[in-house]
Amino acid sequence: MDIEGIPVLYETEELLIINKPAGIATLAPPGIDSLEVRIRQYLASKGPSLGGLSGKVYLGMPHRLDRPVTGVLVFGKTRRATRRLARQFERRQVRKIYWACVQGTVQPEEGTWYDLVRKIPDEPRGEIASSDHPDAQLAILHYRVRGYFPWGTWLEVELETGRFHQIRIQAASRGHPVLGDFLYGSQIPFGPQVEDWRLRPIALHARSIQFVDPISQLPLFVVAPLWPSWEALGIYDNSDPEVI
Repeated sequence: MDIEGIPVLYETEELLIINKPAGIATLAPPGIDSLEVRIRQYLASKGPSLGGLSGKVYLGMPHRLDRPVTGVLVFGKTRRATRRLARQFERRQVRKIYWACVQGTVQPEEGTWYDLVRKIPDEPRGEIASSDHPDAQLAILHYRVRGYFPWGTWLEVELETGRFHQIRIQAASRGHPVLGDFLYGSQIPFGPQVEDWRLRPIALHARSIQFVDPISQLPLFVVAPLWPSWEALGIYDNSDPEVI
């Protein structure tokens, strides 16, 4: 099932998990298209059981993805589910795996990156920060190389922390910007090159998420299939969404 072209990977009365496309924000100011707007409209169309007829549709967002990033994204359809999910995120009990295609040859083939990062005030980007900067936050990720290609390296990344633009900043600071991420120095385009740069994708995909269902208390593992732009890089994924 799709919601206005957004594939639904998993849905219960309490949860909704989608495969986010590139070019749309998770949350945006009033009057601007976003996932929040589309999903609220979808829930409202389902009638009074979700507050549709009263116009008071609840939608919880325990985490987000950047506008140019694709992949698995979880929403809470009730306050109870969202509150319990948020607690798992806060306690780092949610396992998030990303796939990234970056410029250059990443060595060694697996490792951990430790950095201090910060968001630059009044700008839509972040940077590596000095240890004495008051806004510095510790950023930790673990990676392994899945393959080398003429355009660069295909990485699998597991986040230990969830900082603003974390993967993008940490990779670019080592000379390996994500393909298509011109904000952080990429020289190689990725996906459709539309005129509005905000709508262009980057080669960063939230591949899977693993957590405990906040209601049933059973483990849940969801995989988001790749979007077609990845095929141009020689990376194919013809599998159906995987839910265990």
